[in-house]
Amino acid sequence: MQTRFSEESKNLPRAEEAERILRSCVHCGFCNATCPTYQLLGDELDGPRGRIYLIKQVLEGQPATASTQLHLDRCLSCRNCETTCPSGVDYHNLLDIGRAVVDQAVPRPAGQRALRLGLRSLAASPERFKALLRLGAIFRPLLPTNLSAKLPRPSPARSERPPLRHGRTVLMLEGCVQPGLSPNTNTSAARVLDRLGISVIPCAEAGCCGALDYHLDAQATGLDRARRNIDAWWPHLENGAEAIVQTASGCGAFIKDYGHLLEHDPAYAAKARQVSERALDLVQVLGKEPLEQICAARNQRIAVHCPCTLQHAQKLGGSIEALLTRLGFNLTEVPDGHLCCGSAGTYSLTQPALARQLRDNRLNALESGQPELIVTANVGCQNHLDGAGRTPVRHWIELVDQSLAE
Repeated sequence: MQTRFSEESKNLPRAEEAERILRSCVHCGFCNATCPTYQLLGDELDGPRGRIYLIKQVLEGQPATASTQLHLDRCLSCRNCETTCPSGVDYHNLLDIGRAVVDQAVPRPAGQRALRLGLRSLAASPERFKALLRLGAIFRPLLPTNLSAKLPRPSPARSERPPLRHGRTVLMLEGCVQPGLSPNTNTSAARVLDRLGISVIPCAEAGCCGALDYHLDAQATGLDRARRNIDAWWPHLENGAEAIVQTASGCGAFIKDYGHLLEHDPAYAAKARQVSERALDLVQVLGKEPLEQICAARNQRIAVHCPCTLQHAQKLGGSIEALLTRLGFNLTEVPDGHLCCGSAGTYSLTQPALARQLRDNRLNALESGQPELIVTANVGCQNHLDGAGRTPVRHWIELVDQSLAE
């Protein structure tokens, strides 16, 4: 694809990257075949190829409009198109560049600005977020359906995390919303790792991975959070921690991008690259360990939802299914497993109608094998799917932890 950037666009910090990505696109349209929003809406501008053209036009000097912003907002950033693309177009980075330019040129309505600011504020404070969830549980009957569905189902409390007692150690990202929405996830992960002789180092200084800010009109703030996390983790990595483990694949996908996003920061480029290299999803760690020696799988029908951030961003599709099958769990067939559930970070709140359609379609596929339980690897997908009130949805590590207890 030929480009003619405007003089203003040539001066953007990531202008060369944007031009390189645009030139790699041969506008074949294969991406539309697997794009969830194109499948729902049938509009060329709501598919990757159309959004690429919109970004190209803006970078070439055509004015950005509210319509341009809407079509870019509707993208889930699921990266299914990247898995499909025969030319290897780095779509998600082009989208980030384009969104930043469009959002600077097109002021959002007051309601949208307030929603995005509120989401960023709550996500940055786990304690504030948990307090809001407790308040929401009290007033659940009075809340609108779309909000009450976001409140997690009550879950039984698990025992405290094991103490730091093994020679092998890892760090674990606590996350910003997971402690409130799914408090047993990281505890379960720590318990399983402990049984394998691996201790989780507490690291309270590390906070939100930065993805929510970065994808809600605050890219600089998101990168500042990345820098703070690198500073918090670095001493532990130097002292022998094997990896930075994530139990939320959405966070993991963003942390694995630290090296790219900070490659031009002289103070952080080298550290960010090493942090990205040592960031591992939990399934990558446990997949190499002798779990068979400590697990006793139940004969329970399980459907696995593989989040987009695990299969398309981290290229780990099928890894959870392989691990659970290895442990003896009874997995059902799930058609169209490459499609997005509609959670996509805060997408289910900023684009609720589309998110509900995608959620219901995904649940229909997940439930086609009549499972007793659905498991996933990302807290956003877990909360979004479980909010429909249908088949219960949990993180897969809770299933493994339960098999330890039994």
